[in-house]
Amino acid sequence: MAAENLIVVFDFDKTIIDCDSDNWVVDELGATDLFNQLLPTMPWNSLMDMMMKELHSQGTTIEDIVDVLKRTPMHPQIVPAIQSAHSFGCDLKIVSDANLFFIETILEHLGIKHCFSEIHTNPSFVDEEGRLRILPHHDFHTSSHGCPLCPPNMCKGMVMEKMQTSIGEEGKKKMIYIGDGSGDFCPSLKLKEEDYLMPRKEFPLWELIRKNPRAIKGEIREWKDGEELQNILVQIIDKIISRDQQQNSTTNDCKLKSINNPLVVAVAGHDQFRPSSRLRISS
Repeated sequence: MAAENLIVVFDFDKTIIDCDSDNWVVDELGATDLFNQLLPTMPWNSLMDMMMKELHSQGTTIEDIVDVLKRTPMHPQIVPAIQSAHSFGCDLKIVSDANLFFIETILEHLGIKHCFSEIHTNPSFVDEEGRLRILPHHDFHTSSHGCPLCPPNMCKGMVMEKMQTSIGEEGKKKMIYIGDGSGDFCPSLKLKEEDYLMPRKEFPLWELIRKNPRAIKGEIREWKDGEELQNILVQIIDKIISRDQQQNSTTNDCKLKSINNPLVVAVAGHDQFRPSSRLRISS
C-alpha cells in the first residue's frame, strides 16, 4: 500500500545538504570577509542579494556559482532516503530559507528534483546582465509577516499553515517535518498529534525543543546524520502504512459483518437497522 496520504516536508540547508548553501557559496568564491563585514548592516536575505552583485562585479559568472553548488557536501544516504520516501508514494516538499536557484541547481545535479512536488523558498533569477538576483519569500519592505519567531523574509509556519489548509481540502493526511535550524521551530509548532517531527540532534531546532518539549504536539524522532535520517524516515513511513492497512482491514471486516447481518434491511434507497418483531428491544 502506497503512502499517498503522507506528506514529508524537508528543510534544505544542513538537512538535505550538510552545510548552509549561502555560506558554502560565499566561502568557496572567496567572499567571506566581505560577507562578515556587511552582515551586521542588513538582513541575511538582502545581504545574499548584495553578495551576488559584488561577486558579479568581480567577474564571477553563473557557471562559477553552479560549479560550486555541484560540490556541495552532503551525506551519501540522503539521496537514497529521498528516493525511498518518493518510491513509497509520499508527497515530498521543501520549505527552506535558502533560494530557488541554489536548491534547484543542487537537486538537478543529484537527479532528485522530480521527487519534490513543491519548493517553498526565496525566489531567485538570473537577470539580463547575468547576475543572480535573490529576493525575499515575503516582501518585508512593504509589510511584516508578524511572526516574532522567524526572519523578516520568511515565516515557515505560515507556509505550513497554507499547506495544512490545502491538505484539509484534499482529505485527512499525516505530515513528517524534517529540519535543523531555529527557523524550523515555528513550523514545528503547527504539527498535529498524528504528525511527526524529525529534528537534527544537537542543532538549534533540537535545542529549542528541549527547552519547550510540551510545545510540540507531534511525535518527535531525532536524527544525527544522513544514515539515521534514512533509517528513521523509512521506519515512520512503514509504521504509518502498516497502521493504515490494519485500519482498512478492520473497516472492511465491519462492512462484511454489516452486509451479512440479517437485521440490515434496505428501505427507500437507504440502509437502516430494523429490529425483528420477535426480538425484545430493551431501552
